[in-house]
Amino acid sequence: MDKVKIVDIKQSVFADNDEQAEKLRSELNQNGVFLLNLMSAPGSGKTTTLTQTIKALKDKVKIGVMEADIDSDVDAIKISECGVKSVQLHTGGMCHLDAQMTKQGLEALGIQDVELAILENVGNLVCPAEFDTGATKNAMILSVPEGHDKPLKYPLMFSVCDVVLINKIDVMPYFDFDLEKCKEYIKMRNPNAKVIPICAKTGEGIEEWAEYLLTEVKKINK
Repeated sequence: MDKVKIVDIKQSVFADNDEQAEKLRSELNQNGVFLLNLMSAPGSGKTTTLTQTIKALKDKVKIGVMEADIDSDVDAIKISECGVKSVQLHTGGMCHLDAQMTKQGLEALGIQDVELAILENVGNLVCPAEFDTGATKNAMILSVPEGHDKPLKYPLMFSVCDVVLINKIDVMPYFDFDLEKCKEYIKMRNPNAKVIPICAKTGEGIEEWAEYLLTEVKKINK
């Protein structure tokens, strides 16, 4: 009896997505568009961090934002009130965005007058890390209430991110959160990751983050 043919669908899907992601990244680079993929768990303060980032940068660089959620348009409305272009992406129940979905979002956003495109990915520490969106850089937000051991529990997320923003540092005295231990765990997963402690509510640390982002954007807009 012949052996049953086995097709590794997951491997095939990832390979196809990686190819599309590289193509999208190249196209964006040629057009002078920096794409930031911002990830985190729900409730970490992604949208608040994003509004603070826009406030710090909107007079220095042309910004467009894609808000990805399973449903609702709450976040896109908040972002549009900041005075920048924004579109809401509904994933139809999917817990992540891939390169093709991101491309559709960029087409809806329109990149003709955008230098910095920001994708606020679906709130999840697992699925979004598995799919290359074609982003120039990946960033994530870890909030203090989540605990300093998250890099040990979600290794892939921390390994694919160029920047880790540790948010809600204003409540650190009320939680058993060891900042130095967290940094150590992050470096275990990704020695090259830049770690920036912030408080999106008060604005603490946002200037450092905004300056880093602006420097990176200028590298492909020069």
